[in-house]
Amino acid sequence: MNRDWSLHRAIWAIALPSMLTNVATALFGLADLWVIGRLGDPAAQGGVEIGAKFMMGLLVVFNFLRSGTIALTAQAAGRGDEPVQAETLARAIGAALLIGLALLALKPVLAPLGLDLLYARGRVAAEASIYIGIRYWSGPLWLLNAVLTGWMVGRRRVRSVLAVEVGSNLLHIALDSLFVLGFGWGVAGVATATFSSEAAKTLALALLVAAQHPASAAFRLAARRATWSRAALGALFRLNRDLFLRTLLLTASILALTRAGAHQGPLVLAANGVLYQLFMLSALILDGFESAAQVLCGEAIGAGDRARFGRLVRALLLWGLFGGALISAIYAIAGDRFAASFSTSPAVVATILRYSPWAILLPIAGVTSYIFDGIFIGATWTRGLMLSMVAASFLYMVLLLALAPFGNHGLWLAFTLFLLARAAAQAWLLPRLSRRAFADAALPAC
Repeated sequence: MNRDWSLHRAIWAIALPSMLTNVATALFGLADLWVIGRLGDPAAQGGVEIGAKFMMGLLVVFNFLRSGTIALTAQAAGRGDEPVQAETLARAIGAALLIGLALLALKPVLAPLGLDLLYARGRVAAEASIYIGIRYWSGPLWLLNAVLTGWMVGRRRVRSVLAVEVGSNLLHIALDSLFVLGFGWGVAGVATATFSSEAAKTLALALLVAAQHPASAAFRLAARRATWSRAALGALFRLNRDLFLRTLLLTASILALTRAGAHQGPLVLAANGVLYQLFMLSALILDGFESAAQVLCGEAIGAGDRARFGRLVRALLLWGLFGGALISAIYAIAGDRFAASFSTSPAVVATILRYSPWAILLPIAGVTSYIFDGIFIGATWTRGLMLSMVAASFLYMVLLLALAPFGNHGLWLAFTLFLLARAAAQAWLLPRLSRRAFADAALPAC
């Protein structure tokens, strides 16, 4: 019994600060939509939605920098191996800087291509171009933040990450209000506030990481040839390749949701942007359990503790389902009023309320897929994670075509079934991957 209570405490010690951190992260999108919604202009609101989705699509595919860093750092921590933690930090920062420079060089190509893919037209396209033109330059900062956050979380320094996230988001909200409502900068104000708060976050995280003991070794190891050996980089890129492809498919699925909404006009696009932010708010809260799964399952794999791994999986799924049901219940009671506050346009509000039942359903429908993601990432079963995403994405694309006659309801139904399909594929793969991982761990060293 004491062992079980210890396990639940370990889950919540990571999950709760991660939830609070993620809620602070969600405030970025929510604050942007709420502030621009005060203008009562569907085109401006749609422009922020398109611009934000473009930046998300551009950057989130590199979220393997965070997830991979968490997994490798947690497994090294499970073995008590500080030099490997330092090497992980050095390699991940190097990868982030390289990717950031490449993205800046490709800006003239990627920005117009992204707007076309998202079906941005007329004033919506003009407003989205303003947003992207400013926020694009914060891309390298976002990549560095992913690495620094992942390394801190992998070392269980979640409360420090929470403090930085809360501080940067309070700054973001203040700047949003000042630039948009005070100075009247409109969409440019939203983008400038995001860039400024991202820069502040990078500085704060860099100072926190520099204070950690292994970080000092990371600077020395970065200059050592062995850190960048073919074998070391090969292991990193094999892990990150699968995570990249998985995230690319996930991002494509989300962008397909935005594009399909854009085809239905500015009202549906603006309403879907608000509903998507409600979905993301619930997902980011429930991702606290995913973070706990990444760290604790990674440690269990690193230590070769199969019994603890099994108990963790069961406990994480139970807590996740409880949390998903609780958020769905809260949305059912108060979600409509909250969602309607994001626009002063009666037409946009009416459209939001028409489709709000999907925001109620998504937390309970999606939570198991988030937790399985954390388990698979922590265990570095990235191939299985990627293959399950391939299967679910194929089903999603078929459903988008099959359910198109049902309009926006069909769009959200397809997305809900996509989340459930991911979880089903991961649940099917879990037992065999677990047996293989711990069978390998039990083999004697050569």
